[in-house]
Amino acid sequence: MNEETISFETDEQKLSALDTIAAALNRDRTFVINDAIDTYLQIHQWQIEEIKKALAEADAGKFASTEAVEAFFARWTDDR
Repeated sequence: MNEETISFETDEQKLSALDTIAAALNRDRTFVINDAIDTYLQIHQWQIEEIKKALAEADAGKFASTEAVEAFFARWTDDR
């Protein structure tokens, strides 16, 4: 895998937090930043795929019935 250098600006508080985490993990700042980017990408790629699936289901007319939705929310709103 080819690696490229990027540059970005951040505030001192975030930079200090990155350095604190890096020190606790006995890693360098680059490792922590790459780990954070990997996690961010995984979360958002998963979210985008789930949205695409939901849109495909909606386009196919696969919706929950009004009764099913009401029953679901009734379980969480009934006073117990």
